[in-house]
Amino acid sequence: MLVVKDDSEKARQFAIMQRRATALLAVFAAVFVVTAVYSHRNPATAPFWMGLVRATAEAAMVGGIADWFAVTALFRHPMGLPIPHTAIVANRKDRIGRSLGNFVGNNFLATDVIARQLAGMRLGHRAATWLSEPEHRQRVARAIAGGVARAAEAIPREELQATVHVTLVSQLRKAHVAPILADLLSLATTDDRHHEMLDKLVTLVSRIVQDNKELIRERITRESPWWVPGAVDDKLFQKIVVGIERTLTEVSTNEQHPLREQFDHALRGFVDKLHSSPETIARAEAMKEKLLEHPAVGELSDALLGAAQTSLAKYAGPDAPSPEPLERAIGAIAERALASESFLRDVDQAVEKLILGIVEQYRPEVAELIARTVEGWDATDASRKIEVQIGRDLQFIRINGTLVGGLVGLLLYLISVAAR
Repeated sequence: MLVVKDDSEKARQFAIMQRRATALLAVFAAVFVVTAVYSHRNPATAPFWMGLVRATAEAAMVGGIADWFAVTALFRHPMGLPIPHTAIVANRKDRIGRSLGNFVGNNFLATDVIARQLAGMRLGHRAATWLSEPEHRQRVARAIAGGVARAAEAIPREELQATVHVTLVSQLRKAHVAPILADLLSLATTDDRHHEMLDKLVTLVSRIVQDNKELIRERITRESPWWVPGAVDDKLFQKIVVGIERTLTEVSTNEQHPLREQFDHALRGFVDKLHSSPETIARAEAMKEKLLEHPAVGELSDALLGAAQTSLAKYAGPDAPSPEPLERAIGAIAERALASESFLRDVDQAVEKLILGIVEQYRPEVAELIARTVEGWDATDASRKIEVQIGRDLQFIRINGTLVGGLVGLLLYLISVAAR
């Protein structure tokens, strides 16, 4: 496995290799000086190998110095002398940064390169498999619930109240109440279940009559002429109450009672009008608009907001419980996804399209970011950073140049001796 070293370790290794290359050059320089001095003082008695060593050391020294100059000229002026075409990195830092940004954008962030990488990753299958694990979907559910809870806490309550109220009212205004009410009533008439409602209504009216007999008696007495005897009022009261009670009893006990048929006919006629009568539909919409203007709707939206915030608040803390319904929903989605290869392919294509779209949109900005970052570096610091990153390998060029120069010098000396 490739181990990426930090800058301090790279700088340390660079310094070591730099000293080694310089030490090798110094060794050959010393050998050249010693052999040259000896050969100059004793030209007649100098052995053959002395000339061989001197030629080798001389060529190695020349090769080492030439490569030292070439490597040093990339990053700074050799020996501080402003020689033309030296300190190349420092002088052309901005151009190098822009070229580097374009290189990364065109070669690493190219659409075909990213597409090839994404093709075999099966991101949808990986995500579904990961979410199928209980601890993973629990972590995701907690993150979602906690994020929503913190977002709800961050928004002022007045803004949330206004938003919830406007949203609720606008959605209710979009809904046509007449068809909804007709469908509900049609559902209520299925299997004659509306008769149960009629029975409860009859029971309620019977209870009201029983509980308000004295009120009925007083009303009859107050409404009858003064000259009507009280006994007649009592007789009239008895007739009315007994007639109502008898009628209600007959309705509740006789499934074929005419009032039941009239109730069926009226209810079904009302359902038909809710579907087809413009006047009935308009009256239903007018009632809806009047209801939406009632303060109770505002109280309802506030109550819904308060209930939602209370439910979300428990997921905001670090020790918040896991939102089990959301966790189960995530698990169910993951299981369905794993069972459908076509769905997974659709997910892969959607993710690939999303990533490629983002890369294509921001690729120029990435290249520009690299260029601006390099432009913002100090020239000396930038040169030093680049030298630390690649300088260790460049020191091998110095070492190789010294050794290759020595071998070439040795070969040339042997050729010159053989040609005498």
